Amino acid sequence: MSAVSILGAGAFGTALAIALARGGAAVTLWSRDPAQAARLAATRQNPDRLPGVEIPENVSVTAEIGSILAEGPVLLALPMQQLGGFLSAQPGLDGRVLVACCKGIDLETLEGPARVICHACPTATPAILTGPSFAADIARGMPTALTLACADVAQGEALQRRLSTPVLRLYRTIDVAGAELGGALKNVIAIAAGVVIGAGFGDSARAALMTRGYAEMARMAEALGARAETLAGLSGFGDLVLTCTSAQSRNFRFGLALGRGEEFDPGVTVEGAATARAVAKLAGQRGLEMPITRMIAALLDRECSIEEAAESLLTRPLKQE
Repeated sequence: MSAVSILGAGAFGTALAIALARGGAAVTLWSRDPAQAARLAATRQNPDRLPGVEIPENVSVTAEIGSILAEGPVLLALPMQQLGGFLSAQPGLDGRVLVACCKGIDLETLEGPARVICHACPTATPAILTGPSFAADIARGMPTALTLACADVAQGEALQRRLSTPVLRLYRTIDVAGAELGGALKNVIAIAAGVVIGAGFGDSARAALMTRGYAEMARMAEALGARAETLAGLSGFGDLVLTCTSAQSRNFRFGLALGRGEEFDPGVTVEGAATARAVAKLAGQRGLEMPITRMIAALLDRECSIEEAAESLLTRPLKQE
C-alpha cells in the first residue's frame, strides 16, 4: 500500500486525504491546530468544511509535524501566502518530494509555489497539483481530472501513479511554470467574473470577461516561459471555466460580494486577492498589458469604484482580437 502525507487539514487537504485513502493509500493528515486534529480523529468528520463526508480509517490525523510519514510524497495543502514561512521553519522537509496544492503568487517574492519550495528546501523535488476541482466534489468521489506538474520526469511518473485513483485522474506535464501560473491567474479572473455578475452586468459580459481574461493569462505565461498548450489545458482554461461559473468558488463568491458592495467573510481564504496585487506588480515590472488584473487590484485597494473600473475597460482602444 502506498503512503502519502498531507500537510493542511482544510477542505482541500481533507478531501485529498479522503480520496487517496479510498484509493488504498495510507494517509497521514496534519493539522496545525491540535484541537481540530483531535476532533477529526475522534469523529472522522470535518463538518465545517465537508459536511456529511466520512474520513476513512486509513487516514491518520495528527498535529505533530514529526509524525508525518518518512516515506512517500508530502502534499502541501496550505495557503499560498503562508507556504514560504512554513517551509522555512521545517528543515526536515528538505530532500522530500513536495507537491504544492495551493494556487497563487507570493506577495513578497512574486514567485509561484514551485520556486517558493526551491528557495526554502533546496534539495527537495517540487511538484504542483492543480486544475479544475472543488474539495466537496473530490471528497464525495465525483470524477475529477487534475494536472500534475513536475520537471523531473521519473518523479512525475511515479507521482502520477501514486496519486491517481479510479475517480481522480491526473494528467502529467513537465511545464511547472505553466501549471502554477494557470492556477494562480485564473483566480484573479474568477474574482472579476464575480464582480461582473454581482454588479448586474450579465452573462454576456462574463463570457467576454473570461475570454479577455484568458488572453491576459496566456500573455503573462508566455512572458514567463510557460507553454501555451499548458494554459489551454486543465490547469488553465479548465480551471478558469470552473471558477468563473460556480458559486462553489471562493474567488467567484468574493467577487460577487465585491460587485454587490457587500462584506465577505474575513475568515475565508481568497487566494486571488493577494495574487491580483502580486500579478499587477509583476506585470508592471515586465511591461505587460494586464488591464483586468490591474482593475481588480485597484478595486481591492479602493483606488476606483465598480463603475470606474467598468468604464476603464469598456473605453479601451478598439483593436483586432
